[in-house]
Formats: sequence, C-alpha cells, structure tokens
Amino acid sequence: MSSPLKSLIWLQVLSRAFTFLLNQALVRLASPGAYGTAAIQFELISSTILFISREGVRNALLRVKRTEDGSWNAGNLSFLPIAIGLPLALATSVGYARFAAEETKSQSGFYGGIAVYALAAVIELWCEPMHNQSMAEMKTHLRVRAEGTGVIFKTLVTVLVLLYDTKMRMDGTLALMAFAAGQLSYSLCLWVVYVWHYGLSALLPSSSPANARNGTVTDEILRVSLTMTFQSIIKHFLTEGDKLVLGSFSPLRDQGGYAIAVNYGSLIARIIFQPVEETSRISFSRMLAPPASKAALEAASQALVTLLSIQTSLSLLLLVFGPAYLPVLLSVLLPPQYLSTSAPAVLHAWVYYIPVLALNGGLEAFISSVSTTRDLNRQSWWMAAFSVVYMYAAIQLYRWHFGDMSLVFANIINLGARIAYAVHFVSPFFRTNGARSSLRWTSALPGWRLCFVCGVSWAIVKQNEKRLNVFGAITHTRAGIAILKDKTVLGHVAIGGVLGCICLATWWFTEGRRLVLQRRRPKSD
Repeated sequence: MSSPLKSLIWLQVLSRAFTFLLNQALVRLASPGAYGTAAIQFELISSTILFISREGVRNALLRVKRTEDGSWNAGNLSFLPIAIGLPLALATSVGYARFAAEETKSQSGFYGGIAVYALAAVIELWCEPMHNQSMAEMKTHLRVRAEGTGVIFKTLVTVLVLLYDTKMRMDGTLALMAFAAGQLSYSLCLWVVYVWHYGLSALLPSSSPANARNGTVTDEILRVSLTMTFQSIIKHFLTEGDKLVLGSFSPLRDQGGYAIAVNYGSLIARIIFQPVEETSRISFSRMLAPPASKAALEAASQALVTLLSIQTSLSLLLLVFGPAYLPVLLSVLLPPQYLSTSAPAVLHAWVYYIPVLALNGGLEAFISSVSTTRDLNRQSWWMAAFSVVYMYAAIQLYRWHFGDMSLVFANIINLGARIAYAVHFVSPFFRTNGARSSLRWTSALPGWRLCFVCGVSWAIVKQNEKRLNVFGAITHTRAGIAILKDKTVLGHVAIGGVLGCICLATWWFTEGRRLVLQRRRPKSD
C-alpha cells in the first residue's frame, strides 16, 4: 500500500472515529430535531458551497505536471474556488433561509447557524490553493495534520457547547449554534495549519512571470476546470438529492434518525473507499498523462481490474454477514429512542448500497482522470438524465411506502446507471488507445472458491439464526452493552466471527495474496 494511501486511510480512520464518538454523544445531548437540522440541512448548505466551488478545480489541477526542477505551477487557478464560493455562499444561505420550513425556522439559533456554516465554508475554500499545492507535492501528511486537527477541535467544540447547554438547563437553545461553532472551528484549524506551513503569501494570488509563461497550460486546465465544475453541480445534486427529498417527505424529527443512520452507514465508505478513490484518481491522472504509452495503458488496465476485484470480493463478504449481524450492532450503538425510528431500516438498506458505492467510486475516479472536455460534457448530460431517474425512483418508492429506505434504494438505481455508463466508457477507451489486451471485466469478479465458501457461510448463519431465535433474543434484551451478555447472541456472533475469518482466509490465499504480490513485483523494462 502506498504511503499517500496509508495517510489518507489513517486520516479517515481518525476523522470517522471522532465523528463516531461525536455521534454517540450528540444523539444523547441533542434533540432529534436539532440533530436533523444540523446533520441534514446545515450540512447540505456547507457541502453545496464546497463541492460545487472546488471539486471541478481539484480534479482538473491533478493534470498539471510538475516541472523538471520539481516545482508545481498551476497559475492562479487554485483561487478559482474562492471566486465561485463567495457569491454561491451568499445565494445558498439566503435561499435556504427564505424557503426553509416554518418548523425548522422556529428553532433557536437557526439564522445564526446558517451564517456561521456559510462563513466556515468560505474559510475552507480559502485553504484550497494550499491544499492543492500539498496534494501536488504528495505532502499527504500535511493534509492529515490539518484535517485531523480540525476534526478533533470540531468534535470537542460541538460537544462542549452542548454540555454547557445541558448543564445550564437551556433546553437546547444552543444546540444549532453548537454544531455551527464546531464547523467553524474545523475550518479555522485547516486555515491555521496550512498557513503555518506555507506562510501568509499563499493566501493571495501571484502575479509572477512564471504564471504568464504557463498561460497555455493554464488556459487548457481552466477549460477542464469549468467543465468539471458544471459536472460537479449535477454530481452534487445526485449525491445530496436524498437530503432534498427527505426535507419534503419526512418530518424534522425523522430527519435526525435518517442522519444518524447515514453517518453510521458511511463509515466503511469514508474510511476505506474514499481514500482509495482519491489515490486512484491521482495515480491514473499521472499514469495516463498525455501522451500515454502502451505500457502505461496496460499498467492502468491492470490497476483498475485489481481495484475492482478487491472491492467486489470485500463487498461479497459484507453482503453475507452484514444483514445477519446488523441488528446486534444497532442494539449496542443506537439509543432506544432511535431504534423506533427509520434508522435501523435505513442502515439495513445501506448494506446493499455500500458495494455499489464502492464500484462507482473506483470507475468514476478513472473516468475523471482521463476524460477530455468533450467526454466530460457527454458524461454531464448523462448524469443529468440519471438525476431525473433518481428523483422519480425516490418519490415513487416513497409512494409505495418504503419510507426513508426509498432514498437508499433510489441511490442504488442511480449508481447502477452510472456504473453502466462507466463500463461503456472504459472498455472503448483502452481499445481505441492501443492497449495490447482488452480489459477483461470477468477478472474483477470474486473467484468461485470464495463464492462457494461465502455461500456455505451464509446458509450456516441463516440456519443458526432461525434455530437460536436470535432476533427474539435481541427484542427481549435491553438495548446496549447488556445485549452482548446474552448467550444466544454471543453464540451467534461467535459463529459469524469464525466463518468470517474462514472467508477472509479463502480470499487471501486464492486471490488477495496474488494481487498484493502482483502490485509489488518490479516492472520490467
């Protein structure tokens, strides 16, 4: 595993661990209504400003090559997110404050919370030039330090303000401002760490002659940036569409249950899949930078198949053991008031969503690394069509009484369509660019030995579940750590642990070890 990937994974482990602890505290300190407002609606404001402003520029700047002396010069394009973000932050904040539901507006600290979240987003965008510089120089340790420190302070500030609200018996008056203060502390930590490393001069655009000499490259990257920014609007709508639909169909209290479910469900995606996707995007961008040789194409083809093979194999394990052991886990993690919400059902649907999310992330990382402006425009139109499919599916599933699970299943349909588009793009790409061997998608599927062992394990788990009446034991046992003292539940968990180890060992000795050795094998000239 490469050093940048390790750093990014450790960053996600750290941030998710603190987020997990934060959620465990928040569901006990904040009301479901306040938690739903902050985690769903305020986070939507922040993510809208950040994603639309910077995502396209970030991906485009990965294509800027370092010079012979090792320097990296992308002109002043790294400041483009700030120019986009300032008016976007104002428009998003005012628009949301204007059209939010009266139930949401009536909460104490609502308008102040919006303003602080928008300010935090602008401060974070101010860090973009330094973030892009650090990623180009492969200084992932700097990003880990900045974001890791930010997560720690965000967690502490939010919890401390909520504790103060509880101690002073203010009945949740400071709840929304607690979340806002935590978000602002995160952005300020990023700013301080990056400025400490690069200095105050990095906060202002440069007018050096080097930028003028780099004009041709900058103009091309600018065109790609604007194209990817337009595409990011559609991607954001697809990614955050669940929050928009949720605000229309679910009351504020239920939004809190959905938010905690999504936060738990995204742990695997954030800890493992997101760092892999980011590292893959960087790797493919450099590996296939024009003009790409046939050897580079072969290496990229093999790397993509390896990535997808690992994802499909681990996803199979999740599908075998996830549904069976999720009720036990939820009984320990969720407070009793959340067990009666839609959170358990949403998390159950997330078990089937995570594999699709992983495959889509790996494929789209490759597409964003090699696409021309024309390719990106074509993809944007297709994604616009997928957004219509997503919205129709979500609304129809709500009408069919699937509840908040409708959003997860609609996302599975949406990502399935995007995966189909990605496969349709990737195969011709290698074929038309002169790769010696075409991409074999069957190589990315789990081997028959792993499938057989997983199938037997699934049958044993299901039979044991019925024989011991595990769900009955969970229902009649108090939620919390006490449930792990039940002998029936302990036996069920022990059997799953043994079978899980057998499945992992089967994967390692039949596929995993070969993939690792293949990755470490030195390339021949």
